[in-house]
Amino acid sequence: MSNHSSSAKDEVTIRFAGDSGDGMQLTGSQFTNTTALVGNDLSTFPDFPAEIRAPAGTVAGVSGFQIHFGSKPIHTPGDAPDVLVAMNAAAMKANLDRLKKGGMVIANEAGFDKKNLSLAKLESNPLEDGTLDEFELIKVDITKLTQESLKDTDLSFKEIERSKNMFVLGLLYWLYNRPLGPSEKFLTDKFKKKPEIAEANLKVMKDGYHFGETAELFSSRYSIEQASIEPGTYRNITGNQSTVLGLVAACQKAELPLFYGSYPITPASDILHGLARYKEYDIRTFQAEDEIAAISSAIGAAFGGSIGVTGSSGPGLALKGEALGLAMILELPLIVLNIQRGGPSTGLPTKTEQSDLMQAMYGRNGESPVAIVAPSSPADCFESAFEAVRIALEHMIPVIYLSDGYLGNGSEPWKFPQAADLPKIDVSFERPREEDDAPFMPYRRDERNVRPWAIPGTKGLEHRVGGLEKSHETGNISYDPKNHQKMTNIRQAKLDVIADNIPLQVIDNGEEKGKLLVLSWGGTFGSVKSAVFETLKKGLDVSHAHLRYLNPFPKNLEDLLRGFDQVLIPELNNGQLVKIIRDRYLIPAKGYNKVMGQPFTVQELIDEIETLVNEAE
Repeated sequence: MSNHSSSAKDEVTIRFAGDSGDGMQLTGSQFTNTTALVGNDLSTFPDFPAEIRAPAGTVAGVSGFQIHFGSKPIHTPGDAPDVLVAMNAAAMKANLDRLKKGGMVIANEAGFDKKNLSLAKLESNPLEDGTLDEFELIKVDITKLTQESLKDTDLSFKEIERSKNMFVLGLLYWLYNRPLGPSEKFLTDKFKKKPEIAEANLKVMKDGYHFGETAELFSSRYSIEQASIEPGTYRNITGNQSTVLGLVAACQKAELPLFYGSYPITPASDILHGLARYKEYDIRTFQAEDEIAAISSAIGAAFGGSIGVTGSSGPGLALKGEALGLAMILELPLIVLNIQRGGPSTGLPTKTEQSDLMQAMYGRNGESPVAIVAPSSPADCFESAFEAVRIALEHMIPVIYLSDGYLGNGSEPWKFPQAADLPKIDVSFERPREEDDAPFMPYRRDERNVRPWAIPGTKGLEHRVGGLEKSHETGNISYDPKNHQKMTNIRQAKLDVIADNIPLQVIDNGEEKGKLLVLSWGGTFGSVKSAVFETLKKGLDVSHAHLRYLNPFPKNLEDLLRGFDQVLIPELNNGQLVKIIRDRYLIPAKGYNKVMGQPFTVQELIDEIETLVNEAE
């Protein structure tokens, strides 16, 4: 029988941190999947090192994974972790300032020897010099215990060393009353062709679990009740996985093949890998030689009657700019995925940012309007990707889909939608022409300014394509000044009319009018929602609205904004949406900006909201 008491908690945040080779992403992912299966709500944030092979033991090589889970609704991966698992000195140094005061540190003693302290550029050992006096320190020689666990196996030293993350996983499963079963199945399936590796990992995980039981290092175990969530079938999903499924669903609802042309880039590459697994759904993927070839191939697919999709991050979108202008002037349905990362230039490849809004809005030569949608959470990536395809096909226009690294790599529980509940996407191709029909006019428009989708090779639908300005209706090359003005205005009007085909903006939390509206977009949704919820509990007059549609804006957005004395726009950039709102509506919105490669914490948003409200009183 265990002598440990059990303590109930509403929510817990754990951060796993170690060297890139310590398997912290796998450990965090397994803990996440098991936590989802036991019914907790959760949100995760993988934090990858930017360098592919940073020197082992250095701060630059630290890989982190944070999970926030609980019995109440969870909207963010947590501000300050309750528990930090530090596999070496560098992991401790890189993450200690994040830890909640009085929080728990589980430290792998072997990672704090002279060599590791030197690599982390620490003059003394934080396990011994008082650095951790205000925290609950649990010292465990995870490396030695893993070696002891596997001493009777035929595994190499390197293979044994790789298994120590499973000891950590077992120990945390014990500490938070998680079952071993899901990870046992995962390991058995993953290493079914190498049963000796599977057995070793299973043994280490179980030994870590039993170590927690017998070592008596912990004063208590913790239990977290199931969250009250809407009944249904759920899975844990990342934003990139959700994006993939949204595209596949749209492909089925439009009853069209989908072509994805892409060039590998962090953090968008998972979408290429994911779509490649769905060939049976008439999905074709193409890894191009560069970004220009990738978007050009997708434009060709759209010209041929398929759903043309290309994807990248900010640097890749810069290279795609000229071809995106071509898709716009051809008026073809094209979806461009931008999974944003820290910039400029190559910037911060593995860190999150939402600084490509201006690029999406204006980053092409000439007057080149395109539609823009942005998901708000990993699960919402499904609906937003589906919506991007719908708008592109129904309005014959390129759509930029602005996700980001935080959403793409982060995860949360996702309720499976029913196929019958998804709307059909209306697609119509121009019919073949008979000899006695009037001549085909490729740029003659319907009431929404949408031109016909004419598939090459269709009888009687021969027409010119290219980047030169087109004559109204005929599509012939035209240098006439008045025609250029007319076509420029029409292309803008075609974008504007999309506002008739998207939902009106709603208030997510708070009243329809008041002192302060916090307006957010993209991956800031969870942090802003949580911050507004907490300030409302304090009695502050504050509301929250979150934008999915960024171009065009919802038709009622201006009226909604004018219902508040102040508008605050938090962004992970230096102020982009705030500039557009000021320009569009002449409203003196205020920005709150952060460009550190990390998402907003809830507390810093609470502080800013309270400051603005108090200043106004």
